[in-house]
Amino acid sequence: MFGRILDVLDKVLTVFEEWFLYLLVIVGLVSLFVGVVLRYEFSYTLAWSEELIRDVIIYTTFLGCSLAIKKKSMITIDALVQLVPRLKTPLTWVSNISVLLFSVIIFYYGIILSIQKYETFQKSIILEVPFVVLYLILPIMGFLMFTRTVQNIYKDYEETKRQKRAA
Repeated sequence: MFGRILDVLDKVLTVFEEWFLYLLVIVGLVSLFVGVVLRYEFSYTLAWSEELIRDVIIYTTFLGCSLAIKKKSMITIDALVQLVPRLKTPLTWVSNISVLLFSVIIFYYGIILSIQKYETFQKSIILEVPFVVLYLILPIMGFLMFTRTVQNIYKDYEETKRQKRAA
């Protein structure tokens, strides 16, 4: 039952993450291309283009963390695991618990920062995008990272169970 819920959640989140990242990158590339062409061919600078690119980079970086966890491609130091293979499971648990703790902290403080930005009505200089829109990526990323880590823990648990049955 829990596995089925995680599978459905995985499919929904994957569609959201991949399409949102795809659209953000396309918007960023088009904006950057137009800005470069206008600057070098027509000596006209789009100020909003650079601000948009900055925001796109922020969003894609934070959303990419979730996909990196899903695909188990986070940067790790595995020298100790290679020297002492028996430590793989305990170190994986330490890593997963660390990511869970980090995601809870990011979620909590992201909500606090988003509320502060909402209450102060701060906006970006050129595009006048409310900062709350930019800061909302923090709790979203915290939620996504937490969910993806729980999914990985469950998959690792199921794999360990399967290996014990086979042995």
